[in-house]
Amino acid sequence: MKKARFVLAAATLFLFGGCQSTEESHGIHTNELGDVREATVSPDSMPEFLTHYAEPIGAIYARVPDYQNVLEQMPCYCGCGESAGHRSSYDCFIYEHQEDGGLVWDDHGARCGVCLEIAHFSMELYDGGASLSEIRQFVDERYEEGFAKPTPTPQPEAAAS
Repeated sequence: MKKARFVLAAATLFLFGGCQSTEESHGIHTNELGDVREATVSPDSMPEFLTHYAEPIGAIYARVPDYQNVLEQMPCYCGCGESAGHRSSYDCFIYEHQEDGGLVWDDHGARCGVCLEIAHFSMELYDGGASLSEIRQFVDERYEEGFAKPTPTPQPEAAAS
């Protein structure tokens, strides 16, 4: 049931959320690829760009900072490694950690069903007790055919699981 809701939210994203335009104001900037980046004062402050997307997408974003260690060890298979220079799934959602504790969020993940799925599955599997190696195997097997080249994400170390 959760999977069906997630797929529905991802479909809604593509139909309604992917064509939004944004303005550069209040710390919101668009990079050369069209990704919107927005700074907030802390991981608890969600970026304003999420107001343009369905609630399940915001819920995934709200969880991402708490799963940095997990998502930094999971590749993304949407092609963002080559097009945006992403190194892992985490980069699809968070561009930068600031020295003052703030974050610079990236809306790339909000506009991409593959990014959203990988983050969602990774966080759910981790919460269910799967090791980082098991989650990585799941992601690699699920997206190995029919998807773009993965980000250059090193395999999880066994001790980190």
